[in-house]
Amino acid sequence: MAAIRGRDTCALITGGCTSVSQVSEVSLNGNVAVEDRVSVSVSDHVAVVTLTRPEKHNALDVAMFEAIAGAAARVAVEPGVRAVVLHGEGPSFCSGLDVAGVMASQPSSDALMAPLREAVPNWFQRTAYRWLEVPVPVIVAIHGHCLGGGLQIALAGDVRFATADAKLSVLEVKWGLIPDMAITRTLPRLVGIDVAKELAFTGRIVSGAEAGELGLVTHVVDDPLEAARSLAAEVAGRSPDAVRAMKRLLDESWTGSVQETLRLEADLQLGLLGTPNQLKAVRAGMLKEPAQFTDPS
Repeated sequence: MAAIRGRDTCALITGGCTSVSQVSEVSLNGNVAVEDRVSVSVSDHVAVVTLTRPEKHNALDVAMFEAIAGAAARVAVEPGVRAVVLHGEGPSFCSGLDVAGVMASQPSSDALMAPLREAVPNWFQRTAYRWLEVPVPVIVAIHGHCLGGGLQIALAGDVRFATADAKLSVLEVKWGLIPDMAITRTLPRLVGIDVAKELAFTGRIVSGAEAGELGLVTHVVDDPLEAARSLAAEVAGRSPDAVRAMKRLLDESWTGSVQETLRLEADLQLGLLGTPNQLKAVRAGMLKEPAQFTDPS
């Protein structure tokens, strides 16, 4: 472990170091921290991904960025997974950037900005974008704070459940920045451009109830985790081939041309018709009994 200075990087982001002066020099063991940040469990074809930094409201430090992206990469290829539930342990889903932690782990402002010059998706973007690449439905349970980068991760899910009193915000303007964790691939599909601009220009915090009205979340419920688990179980009972094809169809066709989207519909359907899982679905529907599907290899 080595002590790393982060004061000049902090000044770049916040205009000063008043709020993080106590951690202008820290020790960080990234390998241990990554292992402690996220847990993944798989049961009955559902992967449950839990952000496990509750004492910090699951705020995003370097280790959390790495762990969340790594969890998405894992469940994307995990055998037998047909749906994913993503949630946060403790009082919040994810309160956004841990300014103190990230600043303290970087030796200079140049080190902080280096990932922004990488090929996209860059290091920051991957933490959210990797969830868009998961081939099965990702269902997000939101409670407490879901701010900044935390909201951008949540928006990369396919379905979002939230409590009425959850707090959501596109918060980056507070730091004089823009949201840059793949929000251009998520928010425009959920709300009108006027709503997106108003939220981004102001950084105002909206309740889960208002988020439901705006379209940021899919359903407002008392127990988002239970609702997410229930939906994931229902999805896991469907043909995994059909569900994967459906997600691909909707993701790739949402803004495509008429020719591209109609061709994709036909191609995906041709890939499903007459396959073992499709025939099992038909038989199960006719007999009104559960099907025993075979998972993609």
